Amino acid sequence: MTLRRSSCGCLDGASRDAAPPGIADTPAGRTAKGTEGGTADGTAPCACAGRSRRRRAWVELLRLPALFSVPGDALAGAAATGSPPGSRTLLAIGSSLCLYEAGMALNDWADRDVDAVERPHRPLPSGRVRPAAALTAACALTGAGLALAARAGRPALAVAAPLAATVWAYDLGLKHTPAGPVAMGAARGLDLLLGAAATTGHARPALPSAALLGTHTLAVTTVSRQEARGGSPLAPLAALAATALLTRQVTRRTALPTRGRRQGTAPGPAGPRAVRHPEQECAALLSTTLGAAYAATAARPYFHAALNPSPPLTQRAVGAGIRATIPLQATLAARSRGTATALLIAALAPLGARFAKKVSVT
Repeated sequence: MTLRRSSCGCLDGASRDAAPPGIADTPAGRTAKGTEGGTADGTAPCACAGRSRRRRAWVELLRLPALFSVPGDALAGAAATGSPPGSRTLLAIGSSLCLYEAGMALNDWADRDVDAVERPHRPLPSGRVRPAAALTAACALTGAGLALAARAGRPALAVAAPLAATVWAYDLGLKHTPAGPVAMGAARGLDLLLGAAATTGHARPALPSAALLGTHTLAVTTVSRQEARGGSPLAPLAALAATALLTRQVTRRTALPTRGRRQGTAPGPAGPRAVRHPEQECAALLSTTLGAAYAATAARPYFHAALNPSPPLTQRAVGAGIRATIPLQATLAARSRGTATALLIAALAPLGARFAKKVSVT
C-alpha cells in the first residue's frame, strides 16, 4: 500500500493497486476510481473535503442565510407588548429558529420529486442529502422548537403548537393550493405572536404587527409560486402594491394623546398644541427611516419581475422579499417605541445580505 497526497494536501492510505489487475488501467476502472476512490484524474479524495461538501449541502437544504430574518419576529412581538426582550424572548427566538428550519427541511423532502425535474441541483435530488435524513431533521427540529416554547411558558406553547401545525400543513398539502400563501402568512404572524406570548404571556397587543408582517409574507409567497418557471406579472405587481401600502401603514405617525399645558403644550395661533416628546420623535424618525429601507429593499426587484417575470428575476424578487422582512420587523419594533430592539433587528440585515451572496435563500 502506498500513501498518496489528496487534493488538499492530506495523506490518504488508498492504494493505487487496490483494484484487481487489469481493471484499474481500463476506462471503467479509471472512472470508478474517479467517482468512488478519488477524482477523475486519480487524485485521492480528502476526508475534510467530503465533510465540507456535506456541510455545504445541509447549508443549502436549510437555507441558513434566511435564518437572519427569523429573530426579528419574536423581537418585534416583544416590542409590540411594550416590554423589553428577556430570557423568555430568547427561548421564543430559539423555538422560531428550530421551527423555521424544520419547515425548510420538510419543504425539500415533500418537493423532492418536483425538484428532480425543476431543480436537480438541490441537495435531495442531487443525492447529497438523503430524503430520510431530511425528514428526520424536520421531525427533530419541530420537537426542539416545541420544547423550547414549553420552557418559555404555556402561553408561548399555545402559540408554537399551531405554528408548527401550520408549517407542516403548508409543506405537506397546502403549498400547491390557493390557501398556500395565506398559510405561510399566518405562520409568520404566529411567529411574531410567539415572541409576545413568551415575553409577557399575552399575544393580543401584537395582533396588528402580526397582521402587517403576515401580509408581507403572503405577498412574497405568492410571487415565489412562479419562481421556478416564471409566469404572470400580476403576482409581482400585487406584491409591489402591498409593499407600498405596508410602507405607508408602518411609517404613519400615530395620534398623540392631548396633554394639558403644564404637561407639555405650546401655545399656537389656534390655542395649545401637543408637543411630541424627544423619545417619540426619535421613534417616529427611526420608523420612517426603516420603512424607507424596507420599501427600497423589495420594490425594485418586484418592479423588475413585473416587467419580465422570468425565473431569474422572479427568484431575485423572492430573495429581496425575504431580506425585506428584516427592515419591516425593525420598523414594527420602532413603531412600538422599541428603539433599541429596532436597531438590534436592523443590524441583522447586512449579515443576511452578506451570507445570501454565498447561499441562495430560495
